[in-house]
Amino acid sequence: MAFFLHRTRPVLAVLLPLLLAGCMGTTPSAPTASAPGTACVPCQCQGCPSPALPKPEEKPLQPATWSDLPGWGDDDLAAALDGLLATCRTLEKQARWAKVCADVRSSNRNDLRAWFEARFEPWALVNPDGRRDGLVTGYYEPVVRGSRDRHAPYTVPVFGPPDDLIVVDLGTLYPELKTMRLRGRIEGRRLVPYYSRAEWAEQEARRDSKALLWLDDPVGFFFLQVQGSGQVELDDGSRVRIGYADQNGYPYRSIGRWLADRGEMPLDQTSMPNIKAWAAAHPDRLQELLNANPSLIFFRELPLKGEGPPGAMGLPMLPERSIAVDSRHTPLGAPVWLDTTRPASDIPLRRLVLAMDTGGAIRGPVRADFYWGSGPEAGAQAGRMRQTGRMWVLLPRGYAPK
Repeated sequence: MAFFLHRTRPVLAVLLPLLLAGCMGTTPSAPTASAPGTACVPCQCQGCPSPALPKPEEKPLQPATWSDLPGWGDDDLAAALDGLLATCRTLEKQARWAKVCADVRSSNRNDLRAWFEARFEPWALVNPDGRRDGLVTGYYEPVVRGSRDRHAPYTVPVFGPPDDLIVVDLGTLYPELKTMRLRGRIEGRRLVPYYSRAEWAEQEARRDSKALLWLDDPVGFFFLQVQGSGQVELDDGSRVRIGYADQNGYPYRSIGRWLADRGEMPLDQTSMPNIKAWAAAHPDRLQELLNANPSLIFFRELPLKGEGPPGAMGLPMLPERSIAVDSRHTPLGAPVWLDTTRPASDIPLRRLVLAMDTGGAIRGPVRADFYWGSGPEAGAQAGRMRQTGRMWVLLPRGYAPK
C-alpha cells in the first residue's frame, strides 16, 4: 500500500485470512486452479515432513517479584514519586489507579521503597519470542537557533501541518484499526499519498509564507525532527518550544544507515557529530542525504514551561526519569523499573522511571527510549545510547493485566 499505515500488524491480521483462503500447491509443477464452486482440499505430499507448528507468543506482561529487579534497593525513589504525582493527574481517572494516586499525595517519604512495595506489584515485560531483554535508546530536546523572519543565516523554514494534508482515522470505520491513521492529499476525487520529503523540498519556496519560524542549520533541524520537539533560541534573545503536530505519513528511514550502505562511513560510526561532519564536507549532497528519510515532521509552537517538552500524556518529560514506550504493552503513566547500562559502556543504569511518551520507532514490549533532557550535553548522551536492557512495569496490587 502506498500510504503509510501506523502499526500495521492489525492490517495483516485482517488480510492474512483472505490470502490463505485459496489453495497452494506443494509440487514444483504449475499450480492448477480449482474448478469454480469447488472447495479447496488439503494438498497431498508424499514423504514430506510435517510442518513445524509456530511457537505460541509469550504474554507481554508476566508476574515477577521485587527480588527480580536488579538494584531495586539502591535507587533514590523520591524523583520517581514526583513523576508519579504528575502522571496521576491522568491516571487517577481510571478506577484501578484511583486509590494509588490518592495515596501518592499523602505518602510518607521516609521509606518510599516500602510504600511502593505495599501498593504495587512488578510485572516483567517479555517479547513475543520469550526474550526478556530488548533495545534501550536515548533521546533529548535539541536547542537550535532561529528567527521569526527570514534573513541570513536563518533560511530553513519550520512548517505547521499544511492545509492540504488529509488525515483519516481508520478506527472510526473499523474498530480493529483504531490505532491506525492514513495520511494523504486530494488529487481530483482520489486520496493519494502525501508529498515525501524530497517532493516537499521542491515546494518550499511557494509555501514559505506559511513558515512558523526560520532556522540556521538544516542538519540540526533534521535531528530536531527525529527527536520530535526542541527549543528555538530566537535572534531577539527569547526562546520558544516547538513540538510535534503531525507528519506526512511516510516511515522513518535512517540517514546513518544510508551513509553506511553507500560506504561513506561504518554503521557503528554513524553518530550525530559524524553525520554533521559528513554533511559539512559534502554540501552538494546535503539534500540527497536528507531525502533518504522520506518522513517529514510538522510542528506547533508551544509555551516554554516545565523542564521538558510535553510527552504523549501532555505532561512535561522528566530528564533522566521518563521514557518513551510502546503503549500497547506498557500503560502510559505507569512506573517502570529500567535495568540497562549508560551510553557506550557497561556501567549499570538502574532506576525507576515513568512511561510518559511514545515514538514511531518504539515498538515491542521490551523497548524504551530514555529521555536525557535538553541541550548539547543531553544530546551527546542520547546520541551514543544503544544499549541492551530489561524492564518491569509496576501496576497497582490486584490488577491483573489481560
